[in-house]
Amino acid sequence: MGSVIFSVFDVLNLILVLLLWIYTLKIYKKLPEKIPTHFDFEGKPDHFGKKRFAFLLPVLSAIFYIAFIFISKFPETGNFPVEITDVNSSAQFFIMILLMKGLLFFILLLFLNIQDYTFRYSFNAESKARVPILIFIPFIFLSVMAAIIAAYVYR
Repeated sequence: MGSVIFSVFDVLNLILVLLLWIYTLKIYKKLPEKIPTHFDFEGKPDHFGKKRFAFLLPVLSAIFYIAFIFISKFPETGNFPVEITDVNSSAQFFIMILLMKGLLFFILLLFLNIQDYTFRYSFNAESKARVPILIFIPFIFLSVMAAIIAAYVYR
């Protein structure tokens, strides 16, 4: 069961990384020379930079994807909130790998949303984010909290 869930997350995460790259490459030539590079809490840009900044999130997504895959392959190197024993190691590794793959999924969705908003704002200053950016923060926080609770339940 775990390997199926992990494989689904791997495929979904790879699709999101590829979508981010394809979207960036498709829009890049049309972008103006200056694009938003940072947004305040209200979603308004408060810093602008050259259009090559558009590649930051795709590069970060690829780095995160590779790093998270590597970390998931060697869960015993992770930092756990409980002591790892022969009895609890499989449950603890499952929880940690699920958390890593789930976090990557949320981070990649966030990156895709930010990239979309950056591009749309570059063409129209009245644009709004399709999904409010701050909505991702509770999902990321709750994922980590759920993993910590699960780690203690299955210690």
